[in-house]
Amino acid sequence: MAVKTDIEIAREAKKKPIMEIGAKLGIPSEHLLPYGHDKAKVGQEFIKSLAGKPDGKLILVTAINPTPAGEGKTTTTVGLGDGLNRIGKKAVVCIREASLGPNFGMKGGAAGGGYAQVVPMEEMNLHFTGDFHAITSAHNLLSAMIDNHIYWGNSLDIDERRIVWRRVMDMNDRALRDIVVSLGGVSNGFPRQTGFDITVASEVMAILCLSNDLEDLQKRLGDIVVAYTRDKKPVYCRDIKADGAMTVLLKDAMQPNLVQTLENNPAFVHGGPFANIAHGCNSVIATKTALKLGDYVVTEAGFGADLGAEKFFDIKCRKAGLKPAAAVIVATVRAMKMNGGVAKADLGTENVEAVKKGCPNLGRHIANVKSFGVPVVVAINHFFSDTDAEVAAVKAYVAEQGAEAILCKHWAHGSAGIEDLAKKVVSLAESGASAFAPLYPDDMPLFQKVETIAKRIYHADEVIADKSIRDQLKTWEAAGYGHLPVCMAKTQYSFTTDPNVRGAPTGHSVPVREVRLSAGAGFIVVICGEIMTMPGLPKVPSAEVIRLNDQGHVEGLF
Repeated sequence: MAVKTDIEIAREAKKKPIMEIGAKLGIPSEHLLPYGHDKAKVGQEFIKSLAGKPDGKLILVTAINPTPAGEGKTTTTVGLGDGLNRIGKKAVVCIREASLGPNFGMKGGAAGGGYAQVVPMEEMNLHFTGDFHAITSAHNLLSAMIDNHIYWGNSLDIDERRIVWRRVMDMNDRALRDIVVSLGGVSNGFPRQTGFDITVASEVMAILCLSNDLEDLQKRLGDIVVAYTRDKKPVYCRDIKADGAMTVLLKDAMQPNLVQTLENNPAFVHGGPFANIAHGCNSVIATKTALKLGDYVVTEAGFGADLGAEKFFDIKCRKAGLKPAAAVIVATVRAMKMNGGVAKADLGTENVEAVKKGCPNLGRHIANVKSFGVPVVVAINHFFSDTDAEVAAVKAYVAEQGAEAILCKHWAHGSAGIEDLAKKVVSLAESGASAFAPLYPDDMPLFQKVETIAKRIYHADEVIADKSIRDQLKTWEAAGYGHLPVCMAKTQYSFTTDPNVRGAPTGHSVPVREVRLSAGAGFIVVICGEIMTMPGLPKVPSAEVIRLNDQGHVEGLF
C-alpha cells in the first residue's frame, strides 16, 4: 500500500469550523476574527479578560541536533497535543509560523507530518494571515523613515556610517546581504552601504513575539536602537517617530492565530523567529493565552536543544516569567545512526553499533536540559525502518542517563500512537519536579554569559572574540544593557560552529564574528562562525517543484 504524503493527508482532513474550535476553549465567537472558515485571530480584549485565571502546565518539545535523516519535532509537538487530549486532558498546541524563505529553499512546509499535523497546511506555509508581511512592512517603514530623516536635513545628527538598522524580506536572497543604497544623484539621498536580513531575523519579529500587549509592543519598538550620532550617542526608533505607525501596521499581527490539528484540537500558530539566528520560539502572547485556556500547553523551540531550548529557557521564559513543567527531547534511530557515522543512503540497514555510537549527542542534550532544572523524557519518533534492537539500544542508553525513552508512532497513527508519551508527560508535570532556573543570572557580564553558554551547553573550551567585540559589549554594559540575555546565532547542525561536526564534541572553540544590540527585543545577538542572517537558496531550491496542479491544488510544498 502506498504511503500518503503529508499534503495528501492534510487535504483529506475533516476540519471543523474555526468557531467550534474556539468554543472548545471557551472563546466566544465575537472575540474571533475569522480568516476564512478554518483560521481566526483571537481578540485583544478577550485575552486581557483572562488575566485572573490560573495557568495550565507548560511542556517544551525540543530535539537533538537536526540531521538530513529528519527528527520530527513539530510532528511530535502536534502529536503530543493530540495525545494529551486523547487521554482526557485539555491541551493546546503552540508553534511558530513558517517563513517563505525556507519553504522555497530547502525545507518545505512546517506544520508537522503524517497524522500529526496542523491544518490548513498550505495556507500556514504560505501567506497565512499576513503576519510576516506586516512585520516586514513595519521593519522597512522604519528603514525608509531613517533615510528620509537624513535626506531632509538630519536634525538628529545621525552618523550615516553608524546606521545599524538594515532592511528585511521574507525570502532567501544572498544577493541582498551587502548592498549600496541611494545611488543615482542628489534626489535619491546619500549613498551608503547596508543590506537585508531575512524577516525571521528581524528585531521586529522578536519584539512581536516577546510583547505582552499592544502597549508593550509600542514601547519595545520605540526602544530599538537604529543608529548612532557623530558623538556616538544612540538614536532610537522613537526619535525617528516611527513607533506609532509601526504599531498600527502590527495591530492585527499581534493577535494570536487559532487553527486546529487533524484531530480537531486547538493550536495557536503565531510568530516565527529562526532558532539559529534569532530566539526560535512562538509568541509570548499566544503561549500565555493558551496557558489560561488549557490544562496543558505543548510548545516547541526551534532546532536542537543547544539552540531552541537554551533560548526558550534563557530568553523567553526569563522575559515572560514562564515556568516549564517538563521537556520532551525528540530523537530518531535514523539520526542516531547518522551521528554514529552512517551515510544517509545506508540508514535503512540495521546497525545497532552505529546507534550506540551516535547516542552521545542525545545524552548531551538530556544533560543540558536537566541543567535548567526541568524534568526530561525522550520521544523516539518512529520510522518504519527502525528495528526492535535499535530502539532497545536507544532506550537502554537513555536509561543510563537517568531518563526514559518512549517509542512514539504518532506519524502513522495520530494520537493513538503517542498515548504512552502523553501519560509520561502528565506524570512528570504533575510530580512538581520542575525546579526551573535560567543558566545565568541577569547581572553576569555579557561576555561571561556568552562563555557560560559556550562552555556549559556547547562544551567548548573557549570563546574567541576580537578586542573590538569585547569592547562593544563593555560599551553596552556601560549604557545600561548589561542585564540583557544573549541570543546565540550559530549553526543548528552541531554543538560546534562547524556544521559538519556531529556527535558530542569537546575541546572546540566558538569564534564570535559580530554582536548586535536588540534593545527593543531585550537581548544581545551574538553571531558565531559562518552563520548568515540572510540565507541563500540551495542549488536546486524547493521552489522549482512547487506549482498548482490541474485541480488548482498546491503541489511540491511538502
